[in-house]
Amino acid sequence: MAIKSTADKVATIQKGYTLEGPTIELGAAIIDGEVHKDAPVRLPLSMMNRHGLVAGATGTGKTVTLHMMAEQLSAAGVPVFLADIKGDLSGLATAATGSPKLLARTEGIGQAWSGKTFPVEFLALGGDGNGIPVRATITSFGPILLSRIMELNDTQESSLQLVFHFADKNDLELIDLKDLRAVIQFLTSAEGKDELEELGGLSKSTAGVILRELVTLEAQGMEKFFGEPEFDTAELMRTAPDGRGVITCLELPTLQTKPMLFSTFLMWLLADLFDELPEAGDLDKPKLVFFLDEAHLLFNGASKAFLDAITTTVRLIRSKGVGIFFVTQTPRDVPAEVLGQLANRVQHALRAYTPEDAKALKATVSTFPMSDYDLEETLTSAGIGEAVITVMNEKGAPTPVALTRLRAPESVMGPSADALILSTVAGSALLPKYGTAVDNMSAYEKIAGKGPAGSGAEAPAPVPDGGAAGGGAPDVSDVEAEARRIEEDILGRPSSRPAPAPASQETRREPQAEAPRRSPRQPAGESPAGDLAGALGGALGGGLKSMARSLGTQLGRELLRGVFGTSSKRRR
Repeated sequence: MAIKSTADKVATIQKGYTLEGPTIELGAAIIDGEVHKDAPVRLPLSMMNRHGLVAGATGTGKTVTLHMMAEQLSAAGVPVFLADIKGDLSGLATAATGSPKLLARTEGIGQAWSGKTFPVEFLALGGDGNGIPVRATITSFGPILLSRIMELNDTQESSLQLVFHFADKNDLELIDLKDLRAVIQFLTSAEGKDELEELGGLSKSTAGVILRELVTLEAQGMEKFFGEPEFDTAELMRTAPDGRGVITCLELPTLQTKPMLFSTFLMWLLADLFDELPEAGDLDKPKLVFFLDEAHLLFNGASKAFLDAITTTVRLIRSKGVGIFFVTQTPRDVPAEVLGQLANRVQHALRAYTPEDAKALKATVSTFPMSDYDLEETLTSAGIGEAVITVMNEKGAPTPVALTRLRAPESVMGPSADALILSTVAGSALLPKYGTAVDNMSAYEKIAGKGPAGSGAEAPAPVPDGGAAGGGAPDVSDVEAEARRIEEDILGRPSSRPAPAPASQETRREPQAEAPRRSPRQPAGESPAGDLAGALGGALGGGLKSMARSLGTQLGRELLRGVFGTSSKRRR
C-alpha cells in the first residue's frame, strides 16, 4: 500500500466530513502530529438518533465531551438528558470565562468561542439532592427493572412477575414499596393461600425471599423514590422560550451507594419514552438525546431478560426520534448486541498497563474501520481532550477515522454555585407538580381495609365497556392477529402465523376509541390473559413470555407492560 502524504490525509478527512445538513461540531483533525483547523470533524444532527459511544480511560475527558455535545444540541433546539455523576455538569447553567490558555486552544482548532449559559432543569432521584424530586410507581417500574434493583435470580424474577400479574388482575395499585409488600404478605398469609396456589409457579419460600429484599430496599432509603406524583417523561422533551432545548440534569450525589437504582432508573425512563412516543421515522434532528453515563452499571450481572430488553429498546427507539449515547471506559463494557447498534464513536485514550488493558485495547481497535492511523499507538498516546472519532454520515456510511482535538465547552466545566441551583429549582414550573409526595388509595389501603379488590365477598371491581366481563374479552383470532402485528410491525420480521379470516358484518366489532395518553389500565380476565401469554410468548420469544401475561383490553394499541415489563399507567 502506498504511503499517503499529509496533504492526502487531510483531503480524506475534509471530504469525509463535508456534510450538507446541520451538524454538531466536534473539533479539528490531528494528522501527522499537527492540528488542521481546515479539516473539521463533525457529526450530522440527523444521525444523532443512530446512537453512539463515548469511551475512554478515567480522566481523559469523556464528561467534557458530553458537556460540549449537550451545549450544541441545546442550541439546535434538541432537548438533552444527562446524569451528573460527579456533580460538575451543573456548570451548564453558568457562562464560562475565557482564559488565555483556553482562547489559544480554541483559536487553534478554529472555534469561535464565547461564554454562554444554557437552559437547565435539575432533577434528583426521590429528592436525594437539590433538584426536583423524581419518583416512579412500582406498577409503572415493572417486575423486570425492580428485579434488577433487588438483584433477584431468574426464578425469583419470574415469581415477581406473577405477583405483578396478580395485582394487575385484581386492580391492586402498586404505588410504593409498602403496596408491593402488602400484596406479597397477603399471598403468603392464610387468607391468600388459595390465590397463591392459583398463580402456580410462585412458591411461598420464593415470596419470602422477595419480601426480605423489599425490607432491604426500605432500609436503604429507596422508599423515597417509589411513589407519587410519578414523573412524566414528556417533561424531558421541552424547549425553552427562545427555542433552545432544555438540558435535564439528574443529580446523583449518592451514586456509589445506589448504583443499581441509578442505572435501572435510566432504563425506566427510556422504556417509558419507548412506550409513549409515536413512530417518527427519519428526522432532521432528534426529539431527545440521552447520555447514559457509567454505562457498565447497566450490564454488570444483568439477567438475559434485562439484556434482551435493553437491546430491543436501543434498536427500536431510534425510529421514535430518540438518540442514546453510552458513556463508559471501554467498548467491552457494552454487550455486542448493543455495541453493534452504536453508529457514532468518540474514543478517548486507553491505558495498557495490564494484560487485561492490552486485550481491551486490541478489542477496541478491531471495532474501527481501516484508517491512516496506527490506532494502537494513537489510542495510548492521545492527550486529554483528544479522541479518535468515526460517525455515520448523512448517507448512512461511516466517516473516515480521525484523531480529533475536541472543542471546548462554552459554559463552566465544573459545578455551578449552590445558590444558582437552588434558585433555578425554586423557579421551576415542575416544582409545584412534583415537589410534594402524595399517598393515594392503593393496594396497601385496599388490603388493610377490605381485602383485594375483586376477590372474596367484596363486590368485583367495575369492568369498563369492552373489558373482560360480559363477553367483551379478546378471542383467539384477536390474539393471533395481535401476535402477527407484533412480529411484523415491531420485531420487523415476516410472521409465521396465518392471516386472519375477514370478519362478517354481524361479528365485526366496533373499533374502540383510543384511550388518551396516560390512561389507567383496565382489568383483564384470567383466561384471556392466559391465552394472550401463549400467543405473544411465541411472537416475542422465551425471555419475554411472562411479560405478556398482563396484557389487558388495550389490545391492538400496545403491550400493557412494555419491553421491560413497565406500565404506562399514570395517576395524577
